[in-house]
Parts: sequence; structure tokens; C-alpha cells
Amino acid sequence: MSGSLDDFASAKLDELEARTLRRRLVETDRYGAVEVRRDGRTLISFCCNDYLNLSHHPKVIAAAKDATDRYGTGSGASRLVTGNHPLFAELETRLAKLKQAEDCVIFGSGYLANLGIVPSLAGPGDLILADELSHSCLLAGTKLSGAEAHIFRHNDLAHVEALLEAHRGKARHCLILTDGVFSMDGDLAPVVELATLANRYDAWLMTDDAHGIGVVGEGRGSSFVTGVKADVPLQMGTLSKAIGSYGGYLCASKPVVDFIRTRARTLIYSTGLPPASVAAALAALDVIEAEPDYAALPVKKANLFTRALNLPVAQSPIVPLIIGEADATLAASAMLEREGFLVTGIRPPTVPAGTARLRFTFTAAHKDEDIHRLASLVRERVLPRKAAE
Repeated sequence: MSGSLDDFASAKLDELEARTLRRRLVETDRYGAVEVRRDGRTLISFCCNDYLNLSHHPKVIAAAKDATDRYGTGSGASRLVTGNHPLFAELETRLAKLKQAEDCVIFGSGYLANLGIVPSLAGPGDLILADELSHSCLLAGTKLSGAEAHIFRHNDLAHVEALLEAHRGKARHCLILTDGVFSMDGDLAPVVELATLANRYDAWLMTDDAHGIGVVGEGRGSSFVTGVKADVPLQMGTLSKAIGSYGGYLCASKPVVDFIRTRARTLIYSTGLPPASVAAALAALDVIEAEPDYAALPVKKANLFTRALNLPVAQSPIVPLIIGEADATLAASAMLEREGFLVTGIRPPTVPAGTARLRFTFTAAHKDEDIHRLASLVRERVLPRKAAE
């Protein structure tokens, strides 16, 4: 009975293999701040989103252990049933204060957050405008909403305004969606300017700050890069990157957060986060708030790399090097791995066709000498081949 299903899957896998787009899980032991073990070898990882290395911080680990001892390994149910252990309120208060919002709600992951938030705020009769490079879950939430949706060119304010002029008047409500820090390109959204446009056209701006919190805007995220909070009413983000734990959140006004708590299906029908994850995030926030110079290190390390290669100044810990085709990208990644560096090649559909790339990510714990050695390898063995093609 499963023959046709297996045939379907095998044919799809063969097709992906032929296009160098098949993906495989590789066992990776992240045993240190930047060190990993793969296939019996120790590598220095330059592709992890643990920008502040807090998943290995002694205080963060201790907090997770203590919470497990006190509350157990799991929440046991949805937060609205019995899974709302006492640590949730403390973390939500801390995040709201950090993001200068009235309230906050924690989800099981960033993906779950966007799948729940967007359809709760927009539906048929509404309008959603989304940056073309927005994270997959923002676009997935847009599809689930049933709202009229238009994709605007990356960071193109004129295109946003043209779409608002053409479509806002016919819509009941309008939601503008963008990453704060774009995960594959590392650049920042023009948050202040988008907020101005949103206010002019009575639209609601939502930023996905998964890659911004902890590392830009003095640790507060992309809404704070000017030193003053931009007028962003919906600040979404994750706990799984610079925070070093797991989960997602939305910081907003109290009425909005209360509404999300009662309507977001991915919150209502998902088991609450394990206590250890929440406690770890709280301890991580202690570090970020107490050590702003430490929180600034990932961007500084990224710019050590960009200066060595004469690349554009890094705006975040993420530095892309676009190779073009998937096979050439994988070859470059394999070369770096042979030399002791883990830099995963990023291929379509994660990025547009023809823009496969090496995505370098920098953390506070990376040593300058390792960054210089990595830059030398890229300069001598990746860039010449890229130029030749």
C-alpha cells in the first residue's frame, strides 16, 4: 500500500540530489562555546546563531538545572491549562521591560509565534505587506491569515508606500511585516522609516527580531539601533539565538498581548516551554543587561572579518558571501571544513535561486586569530574561484 508513496518520495529525493538541493542531518556535538565535533574531528563553528555563547554560560546552565530540579523537565500542558509555571510571568516582565513595551507573551518557538500572531491580527478583508526576504514563518503566517497579501522589494520604502497607496484604502486593517535583522543577509530593516509610513497609513508594523535581540541596539534589538525606540507596536523575537535558550515571544501593548493569549492557536494548542528553557532565558538576560560591551562583541568580530576581506561593513553578526550555484557553495563549505572550520552552505529555497552562499556568523567567543585565518582561506581559495566563475 505504501509503494506509490515511497516511489513519490524517492523520485523527489533523486530530483533534489541532481540539483544539489537535497538536505541531510549531520550529527554535531557542540561541546564548547565555538567548538564542535563532526565525524571525529574538532571544528571551529562559524555558522551558529548562539551569538553570545550563552547556551554554554555557567550561570545560564545552572539556572536551567535549578529550574529542572524544582519544576521538572516539562510543562505538562498548554499554558492555558496547567503549563503556565511561575517563571513565565517573570520572563515576560523582563522582556517587556527590555523592549520598552507594556506586556509580553511567550510561545513555544519563534516559528510558532509568527504562525499564531499574524493570523490573529489579520484575516479576510485585511491587507498584509511583507518584505520579500522576511523569514519563512512570517510568510507562512501571512498565507494562513487569508488576508490580501503583497510582497515588497527588500527594504524598498518607495515600494511599500506605493503598495499602501494602491491597496490600503480598500482594507479594514493593514499589517506590515519585516525581519529586524535579516537572517541570510545580515542587514537591518529601515525600522524607523517603516514605522513612519505605517503611522501615516494607519498600518501596524511588526518586526521579527530573532537575530537582533541581544546583539544590536545595545542588546535591545533592531528597534533601538538609533538609541531611541522606534515606534514598532509589535516586536516579535526568539529566545533561541543570542539568548541561548529556546522559545519565541511578542512584546506589545497590554490589550494586544491579552488578545494574542486568548486567540493565537499556536499558543492555545501547544504545550508550554520546559521550565529549564525559561529559566535559562532569564539568566541570559541578566548577562546581556549587565554586560553591554560583551553584547557588542559579535558585531565587532564580524567587522574584523569584513575588513580583512574588504567586504561591506557588517550591521549584525551575520556576513553572507554569495557564491551563486549550490554545487560551488557546497564545495567551498567542504574546503573550509577540511581546514577546520564549519561554515554551512545555504541553498535554495532558503535563499533565492542563483544566490547560494556561505553564511558566516560571529560570536563573542571567537578568537581574532581564528577569524584572520578563516579570512585568509576565503581570500585565497574562495574569492578567486568565485571571480573566475
